[in-house]
Amino acid sequence: MLFAGIVIAILIFLMTGTRGLFTPTLMLRAYFENAAGLRVGAPVRLEGVDIGNVSKIAVAASRPLSPVEVTMKVANKYPLHKDSIAILSTAGVLGETFVDISNKGAKGPAAQNWDALKTEGQPAIQDVIRASNGTLQNVDILVRRLDRIVSAIERGEGSIGKAIYDPELYNRLNTTLTQVQSLVGQISEGRGSVGKLINSDELYDKLNDSINKINKLVDQVDQGSGTVGKLLKDPSLYNNANEAISKANKLMTDVNAGKGALGKFAADPEFARKLDDIIANLKTISDRLAAGEGSAGMLLKDPSLYTNADQMLVETRNLIKAVRENPKKYLTIHFKMF
Repeated sequence: MLFAGIVIAILIFLMTGTRGLFTPTLMLRAYFENAAGLRVGAPVRLEGVDIGNVSKIAVAASRPLSPVEVTMKVANKYPLHKDSIAILSTAGVLGETFVDISNKGAKGPAAQNWDALKTEGQPAIQDVIRASNGTLQNVDILVRRLDRIVSAIERGEGSIGKAIYDPELYNRLNTTLTQVQSLVGQISEGRGSVGKLINSDELYDKLNDSINKINKLVDQVDQGSGTVGKLLKDPSLYNNANEAISKANKLMTDVNAGKGALGKFAADPEFARKLDDIIANLKTISDRLAAGEGSAGMLLKDPSLYTNADQMLVETRNLIKAVRENPKKYLTIHFKMF
């Protein structure tokens, strides 16, 4: 019975342990701010693989910032470094807490017995719950608002409530659908402008005829027929335009050289001086006329001339009227004989 008990104990140790019976072990330490539910015997894992167990948890008074000292017994066959990082992790949301060692970025020498590994904080479930309290409160407020909105809709309040519970809206919508159905039926029968546009071939025939006429017109233009065709195809237009441009260039050359009337007008300074004198004289005459000087100025400015002329016209009109009324008085000829 004693032998059987020893065998069973060895089998249980081999089945539940993470190390072999004769596997060399390594004692390591890590310091944390809080144990966060870690227990003695909790697994120690390297990148998620079990490599040992927690052998001791104590409080180190000499380290006020990270007072929890965790002693770990791990197998010495795994690649651990002095700068490996130990993290307190949780298996799921409500699982047990264990020590997870990470070698990411670790490039230091191999870990020795009783080395203290670096640690990093991992948010505990309590911290997560405290951080989520505000979110849960906001969700609760949102749920209450949604409940009020749904209640208002069920009572038929608001646009959505009326759209769901108001029979008048249903009747209007039904009437609208009936009218749309009637309109679609008329279009399908070819009635109305839209119906003719969809069902009648007349518009297609007219459009096709217009396209044929446009194609014919384009062909005529391409063949050089008509004014536009000659404008595009006849080289004489280009030659005439080129000749006209050449003559214009020659004329401009002659003008710049001072030839002809335009050339003298553009290049002769004496002609320009004479023209300037004429303009100055005309300005002087215009100023004198405006001032009422001379006969022409008095003719423009003196109102007595207009008055006398108007009076003469009136007297002439009266004389002609009197002659027409009594011509004998003015047209009688008297002869005297000695």
